[in-house]
Formats: sequence, C-alpha cells, structure tokens
Amino acid sequence: MKAPHLLRVEDGPQRFAPLIEAARAEGLRVGWLDLGAPTAPVPEPLESAAGLGVLRAVSVGEGRTVAVKPVQGVPVLKDLLREHFRGCAVVLVRGGVEAPLLTALEGGWSVAPLNLAAQRYDSAALVSALRSPHSWAPPRPKPAPPPEEPERPRKGRGRPRRGRVRPRKGEKRPRKGKTAPPEG
Repeated sequence: MKAPHLLRVEDGPQRFAPLIEAARAEGLRVGWLDLGAPTAPVPEPLESAAGLGVLRAVSVGEGRTVAVKPVQGVPVLKDLLREHFRGCAVVLVRGGVEAPLLTALEGGWSVAPLNLAAQRYDSAALVSALRSPHSWAPPRPKPAPPPEEPERPRKGRGRPRRGRVRPRKGEKRPRKGKTAPPEG
C-alpha cells in the first residue's frame, strides 16, 4: 500500500476547500484527520455498542457514515492511515504530527517541509506535486562516483593445463603411478 502524503494544517477544513476541489477534479482523494481533537457527540446507540466492546459500531444515513471504534492507548498514526485513508493521495492532519505545514495564501498555498524553506504553489501545481512520491523531500545528492582502482594484472587460471594425453590406437594406457614401458 502506498502511504499518502501528510500535510499538517492549523485551520479548519473550509480553508482548504479550493485545494480539495482541485484534487477531486484530478481524480485524487483527500482525507482529513483531527488528532487529539475532542470527539463530537456520538449517537447513543453507537456509544453504547462501543462501550460493550464491539469491534466497530457503524451508523449509515443521510449521505454519510459514522463509525465508532473503541481504541486502547494512544492511536498509532500508521494504523489510522491504513484503516481509514487507504487510497488517499494526501491526508490533511490537524494536530500534533511531524509533517510539512500547509498554509493557505492569497491565490495559492505554502508548503513548509521540516527543516527546509517553504515552497509556494498554486492549486494545480500542488495537486501535481501530490502525484509524486517524494514531493517535499530535499533533493537527494548525487552519489559520488566510485574511486578508480589501479589496473591489476589479469589472473590466469593457475597452472597451465596439460592436455589430456590419450593413448594411440592399439596402445595400452599406463596405470596411475606406473611409467609406460619403453618403446623399442
């Protein structure tokens, strides 16, 4: 599974409506994740089912789905992305996450990767950048060429091979360790 881009945001979802619309027009899915935010009031039947320990309580209606899943301990970001944001090109995360900061500007966007200078984009350029797997990564340095090794003499195959000596027609082959009888 290809992990989505994570962009940290500080504003509400309405501020990013032009970017979401541009991404959807290009066939990209966008996710929204509020980390550490208080959960909205959950319908009582879902709250009750979650309290009983069901795996997941789901309510469907009015064009949306509400799912409640009990969790123990601190949520793990990787698990959240796998379970809820499969197929998204980008997830806009409001809350404490180490990810590039996306800020809305007049007529565009600013993306400030960690420890790098911010980059300006218009909506089309940002959506295009979301198609690349390493949009915000600093350019990788070109690897240094390997050091030239001094030319070594070519190794042979060891001792020169002696050709296989076959006895001539009618001659007996000497046994191993014995010498051939003198011809005479």
